[in-house]
Amino acid sequence: MIKDRGNIKWTAMMLPEHVKALEKWKQRDDYTERIELNEWDLQLIQDELELAYKRQCETIVKTWANGQVTEHRGVVERIDAIKMYLILVGSTGIRKLLVSTIINVQSID
Repeated sequence: MIKDRGNIKWTAMMLPEHVKALEKWKQRDDYTERIELNEWDLQLIQDELELAYKRQCETIVKTWANGQVTEHRGVVERIDAIKMYLILVGSTGIRKLLVSTIINVQSID
């Protein structure tokens, strides 16, 4: 039994304007507001980043950009306090993350 029959049946009847409107609606539906961090939250993020850097353990860093929360996993290679970014080395490669986009940091033991 074909489970996708309903989509196949109705796609032929959709106008391009309807498809664009549905895509816009999905983008608005997936939009996540940025979490407002207070001083305590920022201090916790800084402490966790420093600890992860010193221990060289695997770390999960969540960032927010353009309404999307992205989870990055890897080892903190470098923290540049002047240029405000950190280098995270993971299985997918090297990532340069802006400190201003970080909303959560968690070390994995």
